[in-house]
Amino acid sequence: MSATIKDIAKAAGVSIATVSRVINQLGGYNEETGKRVIAVARELGYRKNESARSLVQKTTKTIGIIMPDVATSFYGDITKGIEDISFEHGYSVILTHAGSRGSRIRESLNLMGERRVDGLIIVSVELQAEGIELLLSLGIPHILLSTKTASEQVPYMKVDDYGAAYTAVKHLIDCGHRFIGMAGADPEDAIAGVPRMEGYKQALSDCGLKVDSHVIKTGDFSFDAGKRAMQAFIEEQAPITAVFCVSDEAALGIISACYERGIRVPDDISVVGYDNSKVSQMSIPPLTTVAQPLYEMGRAGCLELIRSIQGKTNIVSKVIPHELVIRQSVRKIL
Repeated sequence: MSATIKDIAKAAGVSIATVSRVINQLGGYNEETGKRVIAVARELGYRKNESARSLVQKTTKTIGIIMPDVATSFYGDITKGIEDISFEHGYSVILTHAGSRGSRIRESLNLMGERRVDGLIIVSVELQAEGIELLLSLGIPHILLSTKTASEQVPYMKVDDYGAAYTAVKHLIDCGHRFIGMAGADPEDAIAGVPRMEGYKQALSDCGLKVDSHVIKTGDFSFDAGKRAMQAFIEEQAPITAVFCVSDEAALGIISACYERGIRVPDDISVVGYDNSKVSQMSIPPLTTVAQPLYEMGRAGCLELIRSIQGKTNIVSKVIPHELVIRQSVRKIL
């Protein structure tokens, strides 16, 4: 079995990212480090993947996008931002899905390598160690949008999900609500599900309110997840006056279930969403929601990537500010 960049990094006492930069001649390291990495690579008999070499030396004017296989309007908004900037700068875009929770990330990354994309954007997929190593081995500029890794070697751009969820729940509390449910989060999703759940819990705790696991209804951020959550609240006669939803589509599911049961929003129950996607303005009533600048994030992330492709500059990770957009789905009960 041939040596990997991980083996070289361990033997040379540097990061995997540094090895990748040295092997692909991307800069960002001193001469001594470069010589040490090359010497270790030769000693270990490392052979660089030729498809990765072609990614560095040639250009296809193509940007790859990898995202989960989840059908929500969230991905349409962020993809449009990426596409608009790509086309403005003369790049085409190819897109592939990495499956639920990134189950096909290896296949997706290999596909991008075979297609010789100039740069890569990964949206809302949590990369594990194997995926990080494979990504770095491609030797091309890359950025994560609306996600991050446990490692700081891969640049990202995202909203603070914990803080955004806290803001949404605190707004409900400030409006007089004391019994607040939560709907739609995936507790196994460490990138968006867990921090939004933790932000919800912390806002309640900081205001002296009880965190009741019975009114936390999990799901996959979808319309159906919201609808199932509201049906469960009704069947269990949960004493809630408001629901924090982890996506706008889950919030629409809540509102739909309420409509079917003759429950009025916001007169009988208040609802807050998350994303500020286009559907939030189309709902009846218009939805109060936490705004992720999805289209703008797609544009900004893609622009950073193109600058890195053209100028071989390093991309710096960035946390994007969130904003509470107040509409008509929350009632004050003070």
